Amino acid sequence: MHWIDALVIVSYLIALVFMALYKQRRNETEVSFLLSGRTITLPAFVATLVSTWYGGILGMGEYSYQFGISQWVLFGLPYYLFAMLFAVFLAGRIRENSALTIPEALKNTYNPATGAASAIFIFLLASPAPYLLMTGLLLQFYTGFEGSILLFSTLTGLFSVIYVSLSGFRAVIRTDFLQVLLMYSGFAILLFLAVRHAGLPHEIWHLLPENHKAPLGGHGLQYLMVWFFIALWTFVDPSFHQRAAAAKSPQTARKGIFYSVILWFVFDLFTVFCGLYGWVILGHLDNPVLVYPELGRKLLPVGLTGLFFITLLATIMSTLDSYLLISGQTLGRDLIARKWFPEKTVLLTRWSMLLSAITGLVLIALFPSVIALWYVIGSVLIPGLLIPILGVYIPFFRIKSTMAVWQLIIPSGVSMVWLIFGTMDSGDLYHYAFLGLEPFYPGLFTAIFIWIYARSKGEKNLPLNETR
Repeated sequence: MHWIDALVIVSYLIALVFMALYKQRRNETEVSFLLSGRTITLPAFVATLVSTWYGGILGMGEYSYQFGISQWVLFGLPYYLFAMLFAVFLAGRIRENSALTIPEALKNTYNPATGAASAIFIFLLASPAPYLLMTGLLLQFYTGFEGSILLFSTLTGLFSVIYVSLSGFRAVIRTDFLQVLLMYSGFAILLFLAVRHAGLPHEIWHLLPENHKAPLGGHGLQYLMVWFFIALWTFVDPSFHQRAAAAKSPQTARKGIFYSVILWFVFDLFTVFCGLYGWVILGHLDNPVLVYPELGRKLLPVGLTGLFFITLLATIMSTLDSYLLISGQTLGRDLIARKWFPEKTVLLTRWSMLLSAITGLVLIALFPSVIALWYVIGSVLIPGLLIPILGVYIPFFRIKSTMAVWQLIIPSGVSMVWLIFGTMDSGDLYHYAFLGLEPFYPGLFTAIFIWIYARSKGEKNLPLNETR
């Protein structure tokens, strides 16, 4: 990398620290540290949601390079749909709820056991593991130091823990303004140069293999449906809840999500087409997850190479920062501080962010694939979390507190067991189907069965004060 590119990167890292230190407060309260005082304006809401929800940029490149336009079908369309449903049915109610976090909302609605169990689930769901892995891959690629992914992931995680812990959610929001600007400008430049190099999209279409043009990318319908259901992640994702809770008003949260969907659609066009151009221009890649960096290295001149590097890094780190804070507050505040040290919430959140980063590094060692990490975490945790969280805000899904903790634990346990059996049966760490069924489905079917059973016992549509 040229020294000019290195200078651009160093300037970006310095800017992150400066923005985190800007107007730092000595005595942080829970609300100010975790939700920035619940005063987030519409532009800030859109910037932080758009950048945070698109952290898996290298995973998107890996998928679009291998399977073409099906990236949009699997990782775009279902998320737009569920995000809009979230805006209509949940965003305003989350803002009006007094709870600051998902575990607190579940504890208030059901009982302390449900809140504590959900805190463990949310801690794992918000794991920064996929984003630590991507930063490690990215830094290894640009530095050329082979076999150092775990080292680079560790350094990135430590850097993020330090600057996010300075100001909490305010640090995340401030840096997200810069990161969302870098996301769009970097990919717009790369796509422009790719078009100039290889021709307009309709001119390269005939060069693509058939599965790149197919809506399902050559996969079966069950595979599509699993990823479609994993998009239910939107309903239980703590970053969505955090931003809705931090919005200035319910209207800000609703409008912000709809604006975000439009911006995600535009960015999806950039990422899909850059993946397709990567296939045409670069040919075979041993590691498809690096298609965007490889394409950038081939097409970008000095200076813009560094800019595109921080484009990728900013896209990943925007999510990494947010998930570190969320997992840290879940462990530090909702599990430890609430029970033993209520006056140490902010301090314990900061230290728990470090523990979250360490846990993420362990997961990287077990599942060194971005797509695998998403799949495993989503397939196991979403079936258990979905109905209890919906029940907090929509009475139709609410059940009596005596059943709530089982509604949370049993479905995820079933998915976990199914995943283990599938892995043992296939002998492959990346194939999870057992008896021809992906692990998400048994967990979801179990969750629905428990909910129906609870309703048959008269435990349905309970007012909030009857569920405690």
